Amino acid sequence: MILPLTQLSSFGDTMNAVVIGASGGIGSSMTSHLASMENVRRIVALSRTPIEETGKISSHHIDLQNAESIDAAAQFAKTALQDIHLVIVASGLLHDQAMQPEKAMRQINGDNFARAMAVNAIGPALVIKHFTPLMPRTGKTVLAVVSARVGSISDNYLGGWYAYRASKAAVNQIIRTGSIEIARKNCDAVLVALHPGTTDTNLSKPFQGGVAQERLFSPTYSAECLLRVIERITASMSGKLISWDGSVLPY
Repeated sequence: MILPLTQLSSFGDTMNAVVIGASGGIGSSMTSHLASMENVRRIVALSRTPIEETGKISSHHIDLQNAESIDAAAQFAKTALQDIHLVIVASGLLHDQAMQPEKAMRQINGDNFARAMAVNAIGPALVIKHFTPLMPRTGKTVLAVVSARVGSISDNYLGGWYAYRASKAAVNQIIRTGSIEIARKNCDAVLVALHPGTTDTNLSKPFQGGVAQERLFSPTYSAECLLRVIERITASMSGKLISWDGSVLPY
């Protein structure tokens, strides 16, 4: 058991954060962890489902499939926080009542594929577009997108899950490309993709059967591990896919 972080000291004495997907398993835990930290002044929690506003936390709507919603959420965060030092995108789509991950290419559905790309890749790309200009041009800033190891092309030995794999590979490329651009504006800025491990959330629940118990993480544990990665990360790691344990994964 690891002791919880009490602050993200690498950001300085005070910082503000935005969590997108704050009503989900990992996003909710991230928000709670951040709210308990000594040097986190304010948090804007963004989600499709409103969450309770308490203490440091302000809530606002966002829909990653709607470009205007992302722009509006960024403007809300700008007004609420002034400076934004940390943005975490914890949203993702693998399955719902209308779609399941493909076991074979004959199951590929164009509409479902487009939805996966919209939520997992295009939405985060628009978050990067609208939120990075609101972050300081000096000092450490981090925009982190929760991606997945299955988005790695070189690490794919099982096949299947076409839409999810492709959308996560796409967001990994977006992260890599964006990291080059933001470094020109702030040499200490970090844009990074994070792999949380298999976490016990609604996203993974139907697919947990083959996961060893010690490799199935609670949302609280995953959030704690990812925040430790964020605390330790530097600009030299920008543009990479980093696992919950701090190791760099291949694209």
